[in-house]
Amino acid sequence: MSRANSNRQRGEIMPVFAYTAIDAGGRQVRSTMEADSEQLVISKLRDMSMTVLEIKQSKKSAAKATAKKMKPKSIVIFSRQFATMIDAGIPILRCLEILSGQTKDMALKQAVEGITADVKGGLALNEAMVKHPRVFSKLYVNMIRAAEVGGILDEILDRLAGFLEYETEIRGKIKSAMMYPVLVLCFSVIMLFALFSFVLPKFKDIFKGMDVELPTITATLFKVGDFFQAFWWLMVLMAIGAFFGLKAYGKTEKGRYQMDYFKLKFPIVGELSLKMSVARFSRTFGTLINSGVPMMRSLEIVGETLGNKVLANAVENTRISIREGQKLSAPLAASGLFPTMVTCMIDVGEESGRLSEMLVKVGDFYDSEVEATVKGLTSMIEPMLIIFMGVVVGFIAISVMTPIFTLVNKVS
Repeated sequence: MSRANSNRQRGEIMPVFAYTAIDAGGRQVRSTMEADSEQLVISKLRDMSMTVLEIKQSKKSAAKATAKKMKPKSIVIFSRQFATMIDAGIPILRCLEILSGQTKDMALKQAVEGITADVKGGLALNEAMVKHPRVFSKLYVNMIRAAEVGGILDEILDRLAGFLEYETEIRGKIKSAMMYPVLVLCFSVIMLFALFSFVLPKFKDIFKGMDVELPTITATLFKVGDFFQAFWWLMVLMAIGAFFGLKAYGKTEKGRYQMDYFKLKFPIVGELSLKMSVARFSRTFGTLINSGVPMMRSLEIVGETLGNKVLANAVENTRISIREGQKLSAPLAASGLFPTMVTCMIDVGEESGRLSEMLVKVGDFYDSEVEATVKGLTSMIEPMLIIFMGVVVGFIAISVMTPIFTLVNKVS
């Protein structure tokens, strides 16, 4: 086994070399390449009939370079343009050269330049893409592999573009729907901080100067304000510590499983999380099956892209059950995680031989369910936040005004 292969197997990051070269057509090419040494890069470029003008080791790894500003829309546009050019009969290598020249997203541009160099060197398109996991997901690479085997690259690229575009649209709708409640919540926290830090201390000093006996409600409020002023830094540290503690715990196998389980069982939010996961499962699985990816490999990819360890384990158990001769719907129903409608539709799809079609329909249904749930959730959160703020402000107002009324009565 070569040193490069052993490095990849151990997960080590190989050095990245930036080079400038002249290709066989006389065009100047600037790109990067991963290799163990500079001589290896020169040798590979010579094998591709390229004359090296300049080469130097880059300080940043390819993984870091492609992790910068990868926008979901960029990969959608890339897929659409790639599909159009392939459909027009333009060779793959020429398509890649055109796309690398006109792509504005730097992360995608570097990845496409690397893929172009690898394809020139004799690698298949999917083999070149797998070297850039931060840009091209396992779903993307496996669908490209199936497309190359079936000779339907333009069709699969167009399907991928539609799939990624729809996912981006759904995420955008969820983010925009949650924007207003989040802004209201942030404003509420800032307002409470201002009240406890600046307003209440002034009223406290006024009441002390007037020698007024404070009611219990007012005394309690001032004690809360004193605690907040004295230990606000402790509360901030506790919040930061809890955040990073949960983040670290979530990286462990047990912690991630428990947190994902909690996400699914949490009231209201758990239902939304489950619907989003089911929609993603159905749409991704249906797209992979429809593209010619084998079922066992499709389930493996789907499990990795779900983003929930509990559901991923259920999918993995389903793979094991299918290997033992069971139907797809039976282990999914036995897990108790997937809704009955989903398992019934999958069962009908298996019986009728239209599994991919049924899965896409389930995905469409649950995507609309997610949109409806998000709208219902936001319409419920907004009045709850307003009521909460009204109660808090009302409590503070009553606490402050009560001593004033007492003082007025005494004067009268």
